[in-house]
Amino acid sequence: MPWFNRKAPSLSAAAQARDRDWESALEQGTLPQPVLERLADARAGRAPWVATMTPAELLTVRSHGCRPIATVSGTCWYNFGFSWTEGHAEGWAYALDRIRQEAFAAGANAVVDVQMRTIRHRIGQSMDFTLLGTAIRVDGLPPSRDPVVATVPALEFVQLLEMGIVPTGIAVGARYEWLGGNPWGYGGNRWGGRMTQMQSSVFAGNQPLTELGQFWEGIRRDAHADLRNHAATMGNGVLAHTQFGQIIRRERDKQPPAYLGRHIVIGTVVDTPFGADIPHAIEPVIDMRDDATLSASRGHRHSVYSHQIGEGEGPI
Repeated sequence: MPWFNRKAPSLSAAAQARDRDWESALEQGTLPQPVLERLADARAGRAPWVATMTPAELLTVRSHGCRPIATVSGTCWYNFGFSWTEGHAEGWAYALDRIRQEAFAAGANAVVDVQMRTIRHRIGQSMDFTLLGTAIRVDGLPPSRDPVVATVPALEFVQLLEMGIVPTGIAVGARYEWLGGNPWGYGGNRWGGRMTQMQSSVFAGNQPLTELGQFWEGIRRDAHADLRNHAATMGNGVLAHTQFGQIIRRERDKQPPAYLGRHIVIGTVVDTPFGADIPHAIEPVIDMRDDATLSASRGHRHSVYSHQIGEGEGPI
């Protein structure tokens, strides 16, 4: 029998009950019972702990009074509809809520070395947003009702604490705009009708496109302002982890092309007391490209966004 004519195997009563439990938990914004049981075992030491740390990091972290409890994750399959950029910011927010729930259930004070992953589905305008990190407990501190979630590796987490710089969470900044009008007709923006230089350049030959440059600079500046505003609710500084930007050209019949610009920046927020002494250098945690990084001590860093993503005629 061809594979496409085969019926899906029927689920056992136990499997059906498990699926109903998962669906109910998702609808109520809570954790499924199997997840709660796994994290409770990790919290009580009844199950082996699992960590994303390297052996060297584990040794340093343990010597500083931080103990790994379990790996925790947060996943959100999100339909971002008309706004890819705003949808991504919201998708990460939902994933952050989920990983905090798991960290709380594990009795953690923080989640470190949080890695961010996206999977683009071929089901409408949707993506899978996933966060994965190591939940840790700090000796002498009670479990936190709102565990810190940080993209910094465990080693840098304890280095920051040594200096009195406290990681407090993850902030997201995002902005998108159209230059020359939205070819699909929804949503307005301040650049909608400004195409004077872009139109004249078609007839004037090669020349700098200062308007496009100003448009792109404004999007990045606004995204970073959005990041700072989000970070200000948690601390007074932010370590940029991931930055991603695109300009996409859209051709239009008998009209000049339109341009869509979008930029996202994500980082770990820190709270730094004014005048704190810095005993040693802290490595910047920043990832601008998939195949290169400004951070050298651990080689390749994870980057959440592939720079091969494109739509329509692709990025320019």
